[in-house]
Amino acid sequence: MKPCIGFLLSAALSLSSAASTPALQSNTSSTIPRPNLQAHPLQPAKPFQKSPARDAHKTCFVTPSSGLGEDDSPAILKAFHKCNYGGTVVLDGDYTIGSPLDLTFLHAVDVAISGSVSLSDDVEYWASHSIKYAYQNASAAWRFGGKDVNIYGGGEGLIDGNGQAWYDAFAKNAMLQRPVLFVLDGLDGGSVTGLKMQNPPFWFNLIANSSDILVSDIALTVESTSDHMAKNTDGWDTYRSKNIVLQSSTVKNGDDCVSFKPNSTDIVVQNLACDGSHGISVGSLGQYMGEVDIVENVYVYNISMKDASDGARIKVWPSSFTPFQPSLSGGGGSGYVKNVTYDTFHNEGNDWAIEVMQCYGNKNLTLCSQHPSNMILSDITFKNFWGTTSKKNDPKVGTLVCSDLSRCHNIRAQNINVQPPSSKKAQWVCKNVSRELLHVNCVA
Repeated sequence: MKPCIGFLLSAALSLSSAASTPALQSNTSSTIPRPNLQAHPLQPAKPFQKSPARDAHKTCFVTPSSGLGEDDSPAILKAFHKCNYGGTVVLDGDYTIGSPLDLTFLHAVDVAISGSVSLSDDVEYWASHSIKYAYQNASAAWRFGGKDVNIYGGGEGLIDGNGQAWYDAFAKNAMLQRPVLFVLDGLDGGSVTGLKMQNPPFWFNLIANSSDILVSDIALTVESTSDHMAKNTDGWDTYRSKNIVLQSSTVKNGDDCVSFKPNSTDIVVQNLACDGSHGISVGSLGQYMGEVDIVENVYVYNISMKDASDGARIKVWPSSFTPFQPSLSGGGGSGYVKNVTYDTFHNEGNDWAIEVMQCYGNKNLTLCSQHPSNMILSDITFKNFWGTTSKKNDPKVGTLVCSDLSRCHNIRAQNINVQPPSSKKAQWVCKNVSRELLHVNCVA
């Protein structure tokens, strides 16, 4: 069974297509309508509640600052206070987020973005003023939360991270804290649709402590204009969140297309086209000693993955401390990954079609077996994969490596037809897994 690649390509094309406190306007100017999008074809674990229509007489237009690059955060905050509880905030100009903007108090509000919202590129300012998270050095310049919030752009709205300043600064300081471009934190019910996002300082999107969210028709792109790579530009990271659907979007980046971080449950990812990424990944998990990480009930369907390090990937830390990178080290945490399925997956030039890694950050398999992961993997299925890998590992096309037989149960691979570019018989690295459940050519 192959996905409708034509759909993915057409989606990609369509998506690519005063004073210090500016005044608010309440008028009858036209705004882009909220789209009536549904999860399709797979449905969420629990049906999303229908969001009521907003009050047509409660609309707040935000006038951008007169000076280029001046901070619009205070005016935007004022608009949300005015049009909260049943209204619509319209961002139809060009705005700059120049100071922290915490919008986690929202209730029954729409956000129509037909203009552009850019983060100021003051690296030093954001390092000390961003909203901090205790996970993987993440932070936020602005964030949305509350209940029943719909954010939409009609294919026009742009969120710009002005990331180049961070790409250059991070090359000199690998401990630099960089803000996530777009954060949902503590949102119960809502949607994010029809937006373009570009050049994030760090991850594109973080969905944290949230539930019942639909994300659809989003285009993510990143490009560095210097010799310094744009690093850690994950497309979406879910964290301590449940009942999320990510669908019908395109991602061109340099890290995970989607990453299921700790305590992500009941997640559907479908109809994505990813280019240049690190795959759709479970993890990394087990990074923090004393923490229990869970990823459960995840279905990934109808994916096109091109020129990536991995197609489908599961990455968990060993039980011993591992200094992987200056800004990324850990190991010793516990938990489990259960009931995860990757189904209908097209590979084009990926280094690995599938990678299961239970010793993240440590390539020494001997040390890995001496310090097996505290994370248990069970009921994992990879099925209906096809396409080609890159020449990097030719003729090997995938690796399924568990740190110990006791750590992996019921890992299955079915209908896998991925070939290396040499046209040699595809080989797989299989270690500490039940080979009778793997319908692939295990050679090691």
